[in-house]
Amino acid sequence: MSTLVTEIASAKVTRVAVADETLVVYLGDGRTISAPLTWYPRLLNASSQERARWRLIGAGHGIHWPDLDEDISVENLLLGRPSGESEQSLRRWLSEREKHNR
Repeated sequence: MSTLVTEIASAKVTRVAVADETLVVYLGDGRTISAPLTWYPRLLNASSQERARWRLIGAGHGIHWPDLDEDISVENLLLGRPSGESEQSLRRWLSEREKHNR
């Protein structure tokens, strides 16, 4: 097994912070990963309350925001992969949000 695969497999989230423009993920091994919210449009369009409601999934290998139906894995963060959501899917989600917020 390569060193990168081992590092990814052992990396677990301990804490998450979402600021106006940045997602910051703290790992149990002391590393901190940050990524621009533009990589995660659902988080970018969320309220601070929605951003604050997250839970760990996959034994700490991922983060789930139930209000946003958003999942982000530590692997994708470590590899610098932004959300893979299509523009069409995001537009549908934004449209549904708008309907529910009226």
